[in-house]
Amino acid sequence: MTERIRWIGLAVFLGLCIGAGGLGAVATTPEIDGWYKTVAKPTWNPPNYVFGPVWTTLFVMMAVAAWLVWRPAGFMSAKVPLLLFAAQLVLNVAWSWIFFGLHQPSWAFAEIVILWLAIAVTMRAFFQRSKLAGWLLVPYLAWVSFASVLNFGIWRLN
Repeated sequence: MTERIRWIGLAVFLGLCIGAGGLGAVATTPEIDGWYKTVAKPTWNPPNYVFGPVWTTLFVMMAVAAWLVWRPAGFMSAKVPLLLFAAQLVLNVAWSWIFFGLHQPSWAFAEIVILWLAIAVTMRAFFQRSKLAGWLLVPYLAWVSFASVLNFGIWRLN
C-alpha cells in the first residue's frame, strides 16, 4: 500500500465519521431549541454548546483509530474490527434519531446501552490491532458512559 493510498484512507475514515456526525446532527439540531428545550434535565446537564465540540473531537479520534487499524494491510486484514466499528457508528447515528428525532428517551436509553457494548467490543478489537487505536476510543466510551447516565436521567424525569 502506497503512502498516498494510506492518506486517502485517512480522508475516507474522516469523511465517514464526520458524515455520521452530520447525519446525527440532522435529527439533533432542529430539536435543540424545540423539543429538547422543553424536556426536564438533570441539574448537571452540560450546556448545549459543549456537545458540538466534544462530538467533533470524538469523531476525529474515532476516524484516526479506524485508520490505524486499517492502515497496515487494508480492509481484508482488519475486516472484523472494522465491521464492528461500522456497526457502532450506525448505532451512534441511530441514537440521535431515536432520542431527538422520535422524542423517545426510553428507547434511546435501551439503544445507547447497546451502543456502549458495541464500542467496548470495538475498542477491545482495536487494542488487539493497535494500542494507540484502542486508546483513541477510550474518551468516546467515557463520553457515551456519561451520555448514557444523562439519557437515563432525562428519561426518568420525563
